[in-house]
Amino acid sequence: MPVSLAILGAGIFAREGNVVELKAVYSRSSKSAEALAAQSESNADIYYDSPSAAGKSVDDLLKRSDIDAVIICVPILAQPELIRKAMKAGKHVLSEKPIAKDVATAEELIRWREASSIKSIWAIGENFRFICPVVCGHSKLKEIGGQVTTFSMNLFALVDENDKFYQTEWRKTPEYQGGFLLDGGVHFVAGVRHLLSAVGEDISSLAAYTALLEPKLAPVDTVHGILRTTSGRSGSFNVSFGTEFKGGFEIFAATNKGSVTVTPVSVKVVRKDADGKKVEEEESFAFGAGVKSEVEAFAASIVSGTPDPRQSPQQALGDLIVLQGLLESGEQKGAVKAVKL
Repeated sequence: MPVSLAILGAGIFAREGNVVELKAVYSRSSKSAEALAAQSESNADIYYDSPSAAGKSVDDLLKRSDIDAVIICVPILAQPELIRKAMKAGKHVLSEKPIAKDVATAEELIRWREASSIKSIWAIGENFRFICPVVCGHSKLKEIGGQVTTFSMNLFALVDENDKFYQTEWRKTPEYQGGFLLDGGVHFVAGVRHLLSAVGEDISSLAAYTALLEPKLAPVDTVHGILRTTSGRSGSFNVSFGTEFKGGFEIFAATNKGSVTVTPVSVKVVRKDADGKKVEEEESFAFGAGVKSEVEAFAASIVSGTPDPRQSPQQALGDLIVLQGLLESGEQKGAVKAVKL
């Protein structure tokens, strides 16, 4: 049976199909709501903020008994209020990453949820845990096994004035920590944590330096960090949105039995065969953002009544704890920060 879905905001888009059925969309303006609805083959109802449009508010949408779940993809600072509203209305919720603007806000939201009698599912839309190469890399590293020896996460890119994300006003003038390093960087924390989890590792401490290379991307757009795992092994975390002449994205992890390298379109595995010789294998993928898979996982959770652990608020909180730790270490000129996940 399809799950009846509404989208609040104009971020994640899920087509009608055999998993979810799009019933309604909401945005702050009728124009953006209509634009989102136009992308769907379903005849979705439109809701938006307007004193002259009675019955069209987000509260009116949430009163509908024929809607099981909502996807919330609004600016970071606006999310907590909508999450609470939707859960109070009895809806299952898939909300965008990051879980909140900072750790304190995220922890308060989780405590509120745990203290309430609400039984609906709350999932966080961290699509990096659903991108095919990351999923494959996790599986391959788990198969290889062994003890981590080192790892790295590298992303270098330039967000310029023509970038669609830069064109959103709330990203141009962020009222939250880290700017693009919070909004985008939390993805890469999730990616490296998911890969390390294949061999039972997570982050226990870190140190970092941050910088602002492009003034328009304030407060900071670049972080170079060292992460230490629970077993005491270290790796690097390098992310910049202000670097024009160096590009690429790669997550790498090595154990004493082999290694895995993940890019947006490939997974390379190196390990030893029965004769002790190194062998390499590589698998290619079409580029994808993992959004369809995360929405399908959310819908499957609703049908089964069992939340997908990759979408848990606790996982998303862990990503934010690491990211905030990197930002705070940078502010303190490379101070070592303990990470409590």
